[in-house]
Amino acid sequence: MSPAPRQGGRRPRSPSPSRRRPASRRGAARRRSPRTLGWERAALLLLLFAVVWSLVAGVLRWLAAHPWTVFALLLAAAAAGAVWLRRVRETARRNRVRDQGLRYALPQIDALHHQQFEEAVRDLMRRDGCPKTIRVGGAGDNGADVKATDPFGRLWVIQCKHRKAGVAGAAVGTPDLHVLNGTGRPVHHGDVVVLVTNGRFTSKAVEFARSQRLHLVDRELLAQWAAGSVPLWELLGTVPPPRGPAFGS
Repeated sequence: MSPAPRQGGRRPRSPSPSRRRPASRRGAARRRSPRTLGWERAALLLLLFAVVWSLVAGVLRWLAAHPWTVFALLLAAAAAGAVWLRRVRETARRNRVRDQGLRYALPQIDALHHQQFEEAVRDLMRRDGCPKTIRVGGAGDNGADVKATDPFGRLWVIQCKHRKAGVAGAAVGTPDLHVLNGTGRPVHHGDVVVLVTNGRFTSKAVEFARSQRLHLVDRELLAQWAAGSVPLWELLGTVPPPRGPAFGS
């Protein structure tokens, strides 16, 4: 028996092969081989090199046709360098003159912002002969507001605590010293670890500093240091021995 005819008497049409080919072609277009991508990159680099070489060759040809331009450029560069060097030397000279005569009175110090107080401590250390002095204070300073290397090779790590009310302000206690003691030597590798304030310290802070070989500069000692010309290590008197001979000796 022959099979019964399907309803309607027509067989379903299968998809034409010609309709499936464009999809495969589109897929092939989307999937480029690594070799093709490599050739495209090489061609792009070659084109870029050709453009750069063309520009360089053009500049060289122009300079060859105008040799006086090279001389003028060299002369201008030399003049600019001389002016820059003169300004650097003049700035250094003014800084030396300022540092040698730097003085602060306590009312001036009390009126400073805490950042300006750190800068004042930095400048006083420079005045004492520590040109390699920087202000570190800020977020992430790890307890060091000022770091200085003195003429004897010792590294100073200084924390600054400014009080607007001076001696009438809150006394500096042991918590601040704990921070300084935990970072001054282990983190910053300081030889002399100091806390400077225009205020005062609690008795417990004084005892803790003595037990941990920390140096305290209170309002009275700060007044002597800021208003005079005696280096801080001479005022403290109990700092570690020098690492080596004084610079310049």
